[in-house]
Amino acid sequence: MAASVTVEIVGQDSARRIALAAQGFADARPTGTVTRRHLVRVLRRIRLLQLDSVTVLARAHYLPMFSRLGPYPRELLDDAAWGYPIRRPRLLVECWAHEASLVPVGDWPLLHSGAKKPGWWQRYGELAQRAPELVSAVLGAVKEQGPVGAGTLERELGAGIRAVPGSWWNRTDTKRICEWLFGMGQLVAGTRRGFERLYDLPERVLPAEVLGRRVDPEQGARELVTRASSALGVATEADLRDYYRLRPERSRKAVTELVEAGELQPVMVSGWRAPAYRHRDARTPRRITGAALLCPFDPLIWDRARTERLFGFRYRIEIYVPEHRRSHGYYVFPFLLDGEMVARVDLKADRSAGLLRVPGAFAEPGIADTSRVVTELAGALKEMAQWLELDGIAAGQRGDLVAALGSATRRRVPVRMVPR
Repeated sequence: MAASVTVEIVGQDSARRIALAAQGFADARPTGTVTRRHLVRVLRRIRLLQLDSVTVLARAHYLPMFSRLGPYPRELLDDAAWGYPIRRPRLLVECWAHEASLVPVGDWPLLHSGAKKPGWWQRYGELAQRAPELVSAVLGAVKEQGPVGAGTLERELGAGIRAVPGSWWNRTDTKRICEWLFGMGQLVAGTRRGFERLYDLPERVLPAEVLGRRVDPEQGARELVTRASSALGVATEADLRDYYRLRPERSRKAVTELVEAGELQPVMVSGWRAPAYRHRDARTPRRITGAALLCPFDPLIWDRARTERLFGFRYRIEIYVPEHRRSHGYYVFPFLLDGEMVARVDLKADRSAGLLRVPGAFAEPGIADTSRVVTELAGALKEMAQWLELDGIAAGQRGDLVAALGSATRRRVPVRMVPR
């Protein structure tokens, strides 16, 4: 008869502190210049940076680093992801992970192992079968000219057929083939021009040992679940699966095997319906201190259901909601203070006016000391304005915190140039 297994019960507050520590919010911020070493430290925690095209404040992939490190030179991340430094190897490569993401170069084989669910780009496989000559032409042109954008390839190959103007998803055949080849791992993003992906051959971007590594789907799932567990601290199987968007059957099998191997420890979190798993190295700090503004695409909060379970914080991004129906605003950042979600602010960088605009600021229900929230939030906004090289903050008219926040941020913010 098999011995019974005692499953530890983890309290809600402990689960929250485990998750925050796993995501790097228990680590001290750098006291001096932020370097590549600090980027590596954060990447070891969160494992990936989601890419997104929204530009209302700053590109999404820059913001999780700012939330954990404070002001840092964005060129540092650009070089780590898209540079071709002679003496320093590339740290990151673009790949489909949670969504389009930057991941450590060494994780690229795992994400092409077959452990993940098929991406939307696989719908273009039918086109590839119908037009193998276009596939060959694209690969040949990239080999000759890369890194090169799809627009340039369209013009030079003459194979693109433009669809409905203004519809981002109605792409030309050339662009579709580029995205299919990228998703399949036959092309990679050598660099970017603005936010345009410039395609290149994997052998010109990835180290030989990474490109030559072959990983089967089961091993890929185990390694990706291990990374997700390390990044989340404590999580359900569905949470672990969602981090890299794994195939359900692969994820469930990997969790079972990792429990048997002692990598994951089964626990029950108070208030959670599903069983949970704690990474064997996850720590539970006594308390979490400090303040951070969180981008909608931050890995701490991108799973809205998990965010609600951990923090009692219902959060929805309202970019695609008509303006008159938005509850809090267009691009709303939750405000984390001492381990709790205490407020949310709608943010916009008005570069022509040199202002960080705050159209709305809202305290969370039940927050007793809103004066401290305003003080800490004002400091975080001033720091963000300096980082974005904006010289002032302009509060709007929406929300119960906005008047006090306007008073706290009325003084012009002197620009403090971030070291390059």
